[in-house]
Amino acid sequence: MPMALGQDILDRLERHAVIGPIHMATRREFLKTGGASLACSAFLGAAQPPGGRQYHVAPSGNDRDDGAPSRPLRTISAAAALAMPGEVITVLEGVYRERVAPPRGGNSDVERIVYQAAPGERAEISGAEAVSGWTPVQRDVWKVNVPNSMFGDFNPYNDVIHGDWFDPRGRVHHTGAVYLDGQWLTEAATRDEVLQNHAGPPLWFAQVNPETTTIWAQFRDVDPNPRLTEINVRRTVFYPEKTGVDFITVRGFVLRQAATPWAPPTAEQIGLIGTHWSKGWIIENNVVRHSICSGIALGKYGDQYDNTSANTAEGYVKTIERALQAGWSGEQIGHHIVRNNTISHCEQTGIVGSLGPAFSAVTGNTIHDIHVRELFSGAEIAGIKFHAAIDVEISHNRIFRTYRGMWLDWMAQGTRVTGNALYNNETTDLFVEVDHGPFVVDNNLFLSKRSLDVNSQGGAFAHNLLCGAVQLTQYDSRMTPFMKAHSTEIAGFHDNPSGDMRFFNNLVASNGDLSPFNQTRLPMQFGGNVFLENARPCSREANPLLEPEFDPQIEITGSDAQQKIEINLDAEWARKQRRNLVTSQELGLAAIPRLPFERSDGGPIVIDNDFAGRQRDRDNPFPGPFEFLERGRYSVKL
Repeated sequence: MPMALGQDILDRLERHAVIGPIHMATRREFLKTGGASLACSAFLGAAQPPGGRQYHVAPSGNDRDDGAPSRPLRTISAAAALAMPGEVITVLEGVYRERVAPPRGGNSDVERIVYQAAPGERAEISGAEAVSGWTPVQRDVWKVNVPNSMFGDFNPYNDVIHGDWFDPRGRVHHTGAVYLDGQWLTEAATRDEVLQNHAGPPLWFAQVNPETTTIWAQFRDVDPNPRLTEINVRRTVFYPEKTGVDFITVRGFVLRQAATPWAPPTAEQIGLIGTHWSKGWIIENNVVRHSICSGIALGKYGDQYDNTSANTAEGYVKTIERALQAGWSGEQIGHHIVRNNTISHCEQTGIVGSLGPAFSAVTGNTIHDIHVRELFSGAEIAGIKFHAAIDVEISHNRIFRTYRGMWLDWMAQGTRVTGNALYNNETTDLFVEVDHGPFVVDNNLFLSKRSLDVNSQGGAFAHNLLCGAVQLTQYDSRMTPFMKAHSTEIAGFHDNPSGDMRFFNNLVASNGDLSPFNQTRLPMQFGGNVFLENARPCSREANPLLEPEFDPQIEITGSDAQQKIEINLDAEWARKQRRNLVTSQELGLAAIPRLPFERSDGGPIVIDNDFAGRQRDRDNPFPGPFEFLERGRYSVKL
């Protein structure tokens, strides 16, 4: 190892506390011997944090080495082949163009395998390869021939997007992509479109030949050869080949550019990063971006029945039955934590999961620019799309500039949606579909033009800010399951009549409208709601507080990375009308499953904190998501 390179690696590992401080004499010996001495290796090994061996990966490394700080590996995959339960893989700054398929997981939550970027360093794992040798064709159009050997057995430019509930909108779409300086171009339907259409976003088109793949692309006023141009090569970036690879942590990476397939609830759900029907993953503090379909996948395994459901409810019921036979239970599946990630530029979902997300927590994530190009369509499109969010907490996420913010489809039971901010979404902030509950939605900001799309029962909405319309389905004849409490075991099936919803202590403003609930097939409960401006109450609420002259002047300010909400509030609302604290006791039982609204551990729910975590007045909580005791402008970070 060159001395300057060895000095750099030691400085970086020491600076980021990957290893402890190194005595100067030992440092000189390490550099003099090129890191080869056993004595130095033993010293560095002893300096590892407790809990198991660390393997180190660096662009300057060699996969024939052993991953010690002085002999880093070159690829994360080589470290994955070596790492055992309780061990850590630390990746230094650089771009790693590979698909990491961990062959094994940890043994428990305290004996997991950790994949982490070195603190403070930008470690990127990419499913794309850089290409050069572009030649001009005409105007802004360039062409490159890529040998098919670059792709191996999987060529994204010959991989057609398809699957249950997918709508191609009359044309063919592939999982390939072309990027200029990290930003993707748009696939054209034909080559002529690239040659002739120079309006709108820059386009590309590919033709797969026996030996090469030819790509035509529009690079407007740019010579692509000195710039970074990349193309999708790998289907995924971090995803096990087999199921049951449990207790993995993935922390601090930039994960980008993957040729992911469509991920319906009836097929294997492959994301840019995914758990592949496993248990106990922690995916945290990553940037996940530019996935053709889904960013993070917590979902279903694959089998011979993938994409054979004929897009029917009966087909999905068969999927659930087979999953139960395959071991779908809290003992084997779910219990993941997905937190503090930034997920963007995915054309199906930011986070997807059918059955596999059960018993998980999704918290503190920023999800934006999901399905904004709208080249194709279909169901399963949202910032977060879960089937069977059993005992799942979805909390403190920001979801904006998506087609649909959050979609909880089938078996949202024991689910809690709390403290999220959803805004600037094209259709609906929250869609609950054929769920029987109980589920709780509290302390959220629903600021898009439609706040709720409701085709479910057994829900409780408390202390939310609702600024958009509400769409209600009066009846859905599909027979969908409800489960035993805190379990994946099916207790029964029921159709989906409207009603059995509770709206307590919400602040409804702008175009918010609860009047669709004027008539429902099942009883409803209302109390303590406040309606501002043009917002409309439900005629079944006995004593709503109406403030038609009050303008809350709601604004979202700041950049995508850091935003806040500003809103006018009035402490008089608490004095004009007293409200009860929302608790399990007040919410009662969901009508169809006959189960209480409670925490995932079976304890009672008490909504005694607001959006920002401040303690509520337990004797008279303030309406809406903010506990506010003054009249004036309120500002809080999202």
